Amino acid sequence: MSNSRRKFSAEQKVRILRENLENQIPVSTICERYQIHPNVFYRWKKQLFEGALASFSDKKKKSSDAKIHLLEKKLRERDKVISEIVSENIELKKNLNGEI
Repeated sequence: MSNSRRKFSAEQKVRILRENLENQIPVSTICERYQIHPNVFYRWKKQLFEGALASFSDKKKKSSDAKIHLLEKKLRERDKVISEIVSENIELKKNLNGEI
């Protein structure tokens, strides 16, 4: 007897979950029909709803991505200014020490 796991495609998982959600077929019946453990069914269901939440909150993600991009740009500008100031400071110290 082999211990290899069966793999269900995304389409198969959605079809199986749809049977429960749309047709109100009990989880026990579905699990028997497809020979899956109820925990697997509920894990798929959780993943489905978490993915749905992400798809509905896509607008929020885009705005947060824009904010991140803006903040990264500001950091790059500040790093550039800091490096210029540091190089000027080093040059001034060299000139000051050379004159004395």
